Amino acid sequence: MANDLWPPRRKPGAWRSVLLVATFTVPIVFKAASTASQPLNVRMQRWLAVRQNQGQVQFQQQGQVRAVRVGDRLQTVGDSIITGKNSTAMLEVDTGIGFIQVAENTRVEVRSLGRASDNGRITTLSVPYGQVRLRLRPFTHRGSNLEIQTPAGVSAVRGTEFGVSVQPTGKTGVATLSGNVATQAQANTVFVPGGSQNFTIPGEAPTPSVPLQDNTQLRYELDRGMQQGLRTLRLLGQVDPVNLVFVGQTSVPTDRNGQFSLSLPAIYAQRFQITVVTPLGRKQTHDIFIRL
Repeated sequence: MANDLWPPRRKPGAWRSVLLVATFTVPIVFKAASTASQPLNVRMQRWLAVRQNQGQVQFQQQGQVRAVRVGDRLQTVGDSIITGKNSTAMLEVDTGIGFIQVAENTRVEVRSLGRASDNGRITTLSVPYGQVRLRLRPFTHRGSNLEIQTPAGVSAVRGTEFGVSVQPTGKTGVATLSGNVATQAQANTVFVPGGSQNFTIPGEAPTPSVPLQDNTQLRYELDRGMQQGLRTLRLLGQVDPVNLVFVGQTSVPTDRNGQFSLSLPAIYAQRFQITVVTPLGRKQTHDIFIRL
């Protein structure tokens, strides 16, 4: 992916190992003094601006959907960016807060924008599925905050570089390169400092943070059998639990151990692709060839 603005357990002998080397904006009011004698109320427009886009990217605003254009601004609650297959977008957060890299097959939506008592900016975004990577400068106001909401919980930051991945089930992985991210769910908060990662399953508290992996390693085995006189074939795979898995263009959920299974047609020979994507956006598509 182009990134111009970024720097059941099986027996050990049963696995094959494949190392896959990969790779907004709503009105807010604040007050500012224009003269020494009389304060002047100033209204500032807040936004997320599209700075780059590639492929099929849709811009949704006030119920209307069209192809995105560089310079488009998300300015209202509900405004969204939706990326398709092999498509990406780069969003700039207003007032120079930072950038958000939106990966393929991802939706980013404005949920709310507000103002803290010290004029800090409070931004809440929703990522119901897909993967985003954020680079945010340290905020200058204590009241400033940016939150990413997913079906599993909330990731809150004040300035950092981190990534979020969201599976179809809502399971959410977080990986932090620098700074500190607070993952919150079920009245529990777990901090994910730089060099760490964790995940959250809907309805559960966040898992403890562990050392950052950011790898796309895939292990798999084939389970061949017979059922009612017919051959059956399943692929049993495992990845890092924070990662996303795609078979072709279909996102496949993994369990808390990063395991997944696929039922395959029991034909003599077949070829298909499995893509692994980390929360930081590193990905690799691997061709798998199966011969019965």
